[in-house]
Amino acid sequence: MKVLFIGDVFGRPGRKAVAAIVPGLVAEQGISLVVANVENVAGGVGVTPDTVDEILAAGVHVMTSGNHIWDKREVNDVIGFEPRLLRPANYPASNPGRGSLVAKTAEGAKVGIINVEGNVFMRAKTCPFQRAREEALAIRQETRVIILDMHAEATSEKKAMGWHLDGQVSLVIGTHTHVQTSDETILPRGTAYLTDAGMTGPHESVIGVKKEIVIERFLTNLPSRFEPATGNVRLQGAIVEIDPESGKAVGIQRVDEPLK
Repeated sequence: MKVLFIGDVFGRPGRKAVAAIVPGLVAEQGISLVVANVENVAGGVGVTPDTVDEILAAGVHVMTSGNHIWDKREVNDVIGFEPRLLRPANYPASNPGRGSLVAKTAEGAKVGIINVEGNVFMRAKTCPFQRAREEALAIRQETRVIILDMHAEATSEKKAMGWHLDGQVSLVIGTHTHVQTSDETILPRGTAYLTDAGMTGPHESVIGVKKEIVIERFLTNLPSRFEPATGNVRLQGAIVEIDPESGKAVGIQRVDEPLK
């Protein structure tokens, strides 16, 4: 079984890349399930009902998120009603939405998806390591194929999560920094790992934002409104191949496809 995980989808350019590239990748690679981080899908920050519909229509089966999930008020019109849109599981249980899901492929195979958010250099929440293990143990009652999106700032925290869950999940993949790393590997007990999936959006930018705006902000320390860039749009992420019986990963490859 192959799962495609798509790094942070940034604004309209990212949504266009998903719509244009995903169907071809699914057909060419024999992808069974597509997961995408969408916390930046609406104008570069946040999520709206319309952007959720657009991403689902493009062929994504499950959407993860992170610290920007609440940035658009309109998310409240969808997050409590659309189970395919996840928010980090280590947010308060009283928050709307959910932090995990067991999805079914077209062939009927079950795949668990878990979303947690790190604490290092980010707002403190419930321990992501404890919540991730709790979620994984519960999902393993249904399936051993489990994908974890570790939305975090610090490389060390992501690395630690990979080792923490080695053998318990099929893939630990990082999101949030918008910079794809080249450390894809399969850990000793069968968990595939990548520190950051990268960004699906405009790469002639500063992590998705028009570079001139960000440079000016660094030079002056004055506030400015961020706007998505448009140049060099790419889809980044990873394809992981998993043994559906054991849940162990047998292969992982990075994806970095230009929008033509």
